[in-house]
Amino acid sequence: MSPAVDRDTVPQFVLPLVVRIEREAPPTRTAALEAAARGVLAFLADERSTEGEWAERVTEWTDGRIRKVVRRARGAEWRRASALDGITLEHEGAEVRVFPPVPLDAWPKELARLQVSGTELDDPEPPPAPARGIPVLWFNPGLEMSAGKAMAQAGHGAQLAWMRLDAEARKRWAADGFRLAVRSAPVTTWPALTDSGLPLVRDAGFTEIAPGSCTVVADLPELRLRGA
Repeated sequence: MSPAVDRDTVPQFVLPLVVRIEREAPPTRTAALEAAARGVLAFLADERSTEGEWAERVTEWTDGRIRKVVRRARGAEWRRASALDGITLEHEGAEVRVFPPVPLDAWPKELARLQVSGTELDDPEPPPAPARGIPVLWFNPGLEMSAGKAMAQAGHGAQLAWMRLDAEARKRWAADGFRLAVRSAPVTTWPALTDSGLPLVRDAGFTEIAPGSCTVVADLPELRLRGA
């Protein structure tokens, strides 16, 4: 996108994500966040997004504010959503489907009827420390968000990191299955992370948190080696 174009003046598109939440076996919060981030990456890397049938909509979306909205589904709702074009990412018991961008006010009816609320997920135990050497999406430890909001923020962080990488680094990450971890940053290290030059998500403030809030830092070894 040209720097002269105002992101708020172009037609606004949104990237829909749907998380499967069955009553009997909901995913853990961390697994859902990681699945959302990896799903966004898989969508961006897909040939349909780069040069195929989704490419034009992806360009229109990225010319705007790269908004993402997460909704929940179960049972028949999930089956109807899964029948639409998109990519499903399964990760540690979490299933997230990412769909091509849609106009902000023109969602497919199968997705428009799904609920945004009700994405409250928990971790039975604190997640372990991230494996050494893998990308980590560090969340602001001072902000509280619903799981749905946090999934969108994780997707933003993954996307900003993807946009910083060159073609070879993207291929390596894709070959590794977009391995990553999502964790809450230690309170003591969060200020340094936000000043590190690594990709930083600042929320537009449409829902839940104040505009301009720093939510996620994408900490990738590839970017640290290059001095971010």
